[in-house]
Amino acid sequence: MEHTLTDTTLALAGIIQATKLVQEIAYHDQADQASFDTCIRSIFETNPSNTAAVYGGVYGVRKGLILLQEQLGDQQQKRDMELTKYVISVMHLQSKLAKKPDMLKTIAQGIEKAREQARHFSMTHENVIANLADLYINTISTLSPRIIVNGEHGYLSDPGNADKIRALLLAAIRSAVLWRQCGGQRLQLLLSRKKMIREVEKILQTH
Repeated sequence: MEHTLTDTTLALAGIIQATKLVQEIAYHDQADQASFDTCIRSIFETNPSNTAAVYGGVYGVRKGLILLQEQLGDQQQKRDMELTKYVISVMHLQSKLAKKPDMLKTIAQGIEKAREQARHFSMTHENVIANLADLYINTISTLSPRIIVNGEHGYLSDPGNADKIRALLLAAIRSAVLWRQCGGQRLQLLLSRKKMIREVEKILQTH
């Protein structure tokens, strides 16, 4: 299946949206609920009809698209270097994960288990989030270098917040997998920055 720049951009927006929500929880004890729901649901979209379908449509990653526009733009004061660091770390971990078929299998089985649980509760129920967090701890968290999340200690030490952060990091990895499948490469972020900014503007105007 041939992928377009739109597909790559949407997947990158998915990574940025998930990592931004990690920051929001870590520093402010809350995150945009609609964007959070989209990120968690994306984990369960393992056989989508197209890239946008992973996020329930383009609007699902609107927050990520706006952030991507700021991160790639010329106004340095709008760039968040910590967010950039998280995104690069997620991409790095995904490339390591791609070389571990046994771990990929474990993750796929864990997602199916969480999907069964979600049928009894909901995809964003605290029990499902805790299950996804455990899956992250037992798989991706064992790869190095681990992602160290900065924030307010009181918020980070809250068990519910810790589960949400780990589930969101799993969602970020899911979007990174999608990004690679769409032909995404880290070098693109440097060489095709203006091209991608134009693509983000086009997507936001169209949707």
